Amino acid sequence: MPQPAARYIAPPATLAEGWTLARLTPPSRLHGANGLRTGKDGLIYVAQVCGSQVSAVNPDTGDITTISPMGGGITGPDDLAFDDEGNLYCTEITTNRLSVLHPDGTTRVLNGDVPVANPVTVYQNRVIAGELRMGGQIREFDRSTGAARVILADVPMPNAFEVGPDGKLYFPAQGANEIWRVSLDGGAPEVVAKDLGVPDSVKFDAQGFIISTQVGSGQVLRIDPRSGEKTLLAQLSPGLDNCTLVGDRLFVSHITGELHEILGDGKTRAVIDNGFQWPMGIGVNEAGTVYVGDGMFAYMIAPGQARQLAGTLFGGMFPGFMRGVASAGGDSWVVTTANGTAARWTPGSEPELLAHGLERAMGIAAGPGGAVAFADQDTGKVMLSSGGELSELASGLDKPTGVAFGSDGTVYVAEAGRVSKISGGKAVAVIDGLGDPQGIAVSGGKLYVLDVAAKQVIECDLASGAHSVIAAGLPVGAPAGVVAPALGGVGDMCGPMTSFAGLAAGADGSLYLSGDAEGSVLKLSAG
Repeated sequence: MPQPAARYIAPPATLAEGWTLARLTPPSRLHGANGLRTGKDGLIYVAQVCGSQVSAVNPDTGDITTISPMGGGITGPDDLAFDDEGNLYCTEITTNRLSVLHPDGTTRVLNGDVPVANPVTVYQNRVIAGELRMGGQIREFDRSTGAARVILADVPMPNAFEVGPDGKLYFPAQGANEIWRVSLDGGAPEVVAKDLGVPDSVKFDAQGFIISTQVGSGQVLRIDPRSGEKTLLAQLSPGLDNCTLVGDRLFVSHITGELHEILGDGKTRAVIDNGFQWPMGIGVNEAGTVYVGDGMFAYMIAPGQARQLAGTLFGGMFPGFMRGVASAGGDSWVVTTANGTAARWTPGSEPELLAHGLERAMGIAAGPGGAVAFADQDTGKVMLSSGGELSELASGLDKPTGVAFGSDGTVYVAEAGRVSKISGGKAVAVIDGLGDPQGIAVSGGKLYVLDVAAKQVIECDLASGAHSVIAAGLPVGAPAGVVAPALGGVGDMCGPMTSFAGLAAGADGSLYLSGDAEGSVLKLSAG
């Protein structure tokens, strides 16, 4: 059978003579998978924060239909619910909004003051949404005016919820690792179940039992709402997000974009295989193992092997929401995060903090003698961590993104429209006239630049300054004609989820890059 379409169909790339392009991972089919809801048509509607997209998935075939595309009226949807008229209510977690997608395709913001907007449900045409933060509120919103009434305040991170057969609202109190319930009229909440695996969704099956995914443990649980007794339905990997039922069939989502059907006896069926949300930073060590940063997840791809999970935000000993990545030799990584930090990290160990308080940390590179350089886009600075000391290499730069070390220790930086080298605390242009250069790498006396706007990789001879395009038409950035909406932060969990397409050079001169449009890792090789 032919494979269903990926999330982005790239035209064939154009390569300079002598270069080849290969995919180390297949394209992803979704931009991650967050909230789930079954429509009256029997399709599963999937909210995708990172892609600012809502899609409908056929649970039998896995076919995907885009309902609200990137660049449409919905930004960063995290959860979704229908009313009886077919209006689709979406929480926009990075913009703090509750919006409505109408059946005719138009959208409107119902309420623009829902901090860390995440869970939403509709019960008898009553719209209820909550805030995924400590001390969050759960409120009912008027479908016409958006006016809000508080049902419950001061909740420890309420997540995806549903009204139960008894007419009460059941919800994960994620910060307490419990499931609670409360009357829709308000009042004191009751604890239904505790000692869970960090619950992030509640739905009900036909027998009136709670179905709940556990983001921390990867468990899918069936819970008796009367006794709190738990039954394990399936064990998947950490990062589960939500669940929905199509008749008596149970489906669960994973943040990375997986969609599984839970079959019983612990068995599962993959409807949509796992993927990447972007990816972003790329590094490669001397043995050819590729490091991939993808927000809440980090991966390793050893030569000739499939990708392996290196760490996750939900498993502890993780630097944070990962953006820039570089190899620091052996199994050691250096990374930047959306939490405004730079760190040195070996998977399985606690990260070593190199810097904190950065405004928008982007690319990072490891250099001679353990030195680490990284860019802070919003302050226009490139910083250097060396010998336990933090210093400023250059300031006043124009939106710096990628950084790289030359063989002589010179630091290069991608800025708006150009790549520069840092000399005497100043940036001196090496290549001008670029669109949106992000990842850069230096190898064999050549500077390589991933220009996301032009969808090209450019090679520049550092001795002569001559440069040329070695690959064009790459699956990076937003689709042609689409402006990807800027994603803000998620409460205290991470800062702005600004994308970054990384580029790294291997010891043999091969180049590795983030195919963030299609959700893949690509390899460019000469010869």
